[in-house]
Amino acid sequence: MDISVVVPTLNACDKLAGCLDALAEHAPSAEIIVVNGPSTDGTTGMVRDRDDVAVLVEVADRTINAERNAGINHASGEAIALVNQNLSVTETWEEAVRSGLADNDVVTGPTHTQLTAGIETEKKESRTISGREVTYLNGGNTAFRREPLDELDGFDEYLDIGGMRDLAHRLAALDVSVRWDDELCARRDVGADGGETATDWGWKYRSLAYRLVKNYGFRPTVVRRLLGHAGSDGYAELRGVVRGNGRPSNWLGTGRDVTSNMLGGIKDGLVARRLDKTVRRNPRGRSSRTDRAVTVYDWR
Repeated sequence: MDISVVVPTLNACDKLAGCLDALAEHAPSAEIIVVNGPSTDGTTGMVRDRDDVAVLVEVADRTINAERNAGINHASGEAIALVNQNLSVTETWEEAVRSGLADNDVVTGPTHTQLTAGIETEKKESRTISGREVTYLNGGNTAFRREPLDELDGFDEYLDIGGMRDLAHRLAALDVSVRWDDELCARRDVGADGGETATDWGWKYRSLAYRLVKNYGFRPTVVRRLLGHAGSDGYAELRGVVRGNGRPSNWLGTGRDVTSNMLGGIKDGLVARRLDKTVRRNPRGRSSRTDRAVTVYDWR
């Protein structure tokens, strides 16, 4: 089985170099495709100086789902893996891809985050929504057979965040087999993300509302999930205000932002559901545009 690995990147030259070094060491037979969107830190020169990258795709769009789709468009393998720029695959990774995809359509696994006090590891996460069993995918460490990616037209470029979650819902609609394999693991060192970043509450709830309504319709179970998530997050943030870790005015402003974006996501989800009534539910997928790539360096 030929494996193509797509690595989206943006202004992370040093992290990307570590990711590529690990792939060269632990997946030497894989076709590596870097999608650079667009960086200003010397990433292009660094990648062009390497001899282990098969394709470098320069794109103008900074959104990760557009980068993923551009990489898939240039991949030639029967299997396509997506690896984040700040992760390093481990010695068991390539064999886990091959064994996982031998009997399944998708294989995903954990990220081991090295902390000063130990290692934090993700666990398998799944939900049953409207009778559909959904296995969520690690956004930075998942491999697919090409067929389901083609059938679903790749990733939905409406989404700035939550694209891999959306894909998990749509894969469940196809009733494909998804395997969680602890051997398909990648490592992230402490501080590899440059520290904690604040949650974009508006986009979190716009994305959540959009993908739930797009994939399941505007039904009571969807409304309950949206209100349940909002209530839980709102209560947690309010406790922080009570403890003096935030201001009441900021909490109220965040609530307004969440509400407006949730309503926007519901509206846009209904539009997307109407625009694509097929099982793929992807009106802004790979086939929706051909102008992602600005420059392509193909050394195959």
